[in-house]
Amino acid sequence: MTVTSAIEDFISFRGYQVWYCIVKPDREDSGKLPLLCLHGGPGVPHDYLEPLEAIAATGRQVIFYDQLGCGNSDRPTDPNLYSIDLFKEELFAIRSALNLDQIHLFGQSWGGCLALEHALSQPTGLVSLVLASTPSSIQQFVTEAYSLMNDLPIEVQEVIRKHEADGTTQGHEYKQAMEVFNHSFLCRIDPWPSSLTRAYSKVGTDFRGAGKIIDWNIQDRLGEIVVPTLLLSGRYDEVTPTCVETVHRGISGSEWVMFENSSHMPHLEETERFLQVLDEFLNRVEGHAD
Repeated sequence: MTVTSAIEDFISFRGYQVWYCIVKPDREDSGKLPLLCLHGGPGVPHDYLEPLEAIAATGRQVIFYDQLGCGNSDRPTDPNLYSIDLFKEELFAIRSALNLDQIHLFGQSWGGCLALEHALSQPTGLVSLVLASTPSSIQQFVTEAYSLMNDLPIEVQEVIRKHEADGTTQGHEYKQAMEVFNHSFLCRIDPWPSSLTRAYSKVGTDFRGAGKIIDWNIQDRLGEIVVPTLLLSGRYDEVTPTCVETVHRGISGSEWVMFENSSHMPHLEETERFLQVLDEFLNRVEGHAD
């Protein structure tokens, strides 16, 4: 396996500092383009995507950054600053600052929504799109996620519904009930990997994600995406197979791999196979032999 090294720094964006990390192989294959990775949330920083660093050992750079407002980046406290357009602009700024002229773009969950927005802008140098556990409509995602509650113990369902109806979701009882949901449909590893708990310890709270993105829906624009696209999701994913099938049908020629023993984090739950599927797709897009 190729030895890798990492470079961390910041770029300036709208007067703030945005953290990034480039994981480099010691011997970079000139035919292998960088993989730029977009984390989810909004506001759950890159840490939980750590297994993707292993892709660098195949001879290509892997780049992570923490979106403004979370993780190692600055955290402006004005909620009016945050919008989908801001994060789209930030992604272009990262590409420009790091000279990422040609890339494969990986997005997980909300990061996949951002990747879809980037692709819809028809940017130059976008060679492929990898969407992990990504919906194309937040309303469809919410509806589907609520339907998953029917698989939980009835007493857990009642606690979640009661506190959400009463607006008392900050209490201990609600959080305990949501832990049951999260261990069923977010990450089924018990206890959670340290990279995931570390990410959640650095979550940004000033971007009021749900309110800002609740009406996001690009289902009727999926046909505009023409780059090779790989869809990855878990059988027990909170972004349900129904959500992913909508994306699959909408993007012509897209490939879809389901991870039968995973929920929302197959890169953590079935890491070896996940990395193999990802590596093979990237090589295939570039015309390398698998």
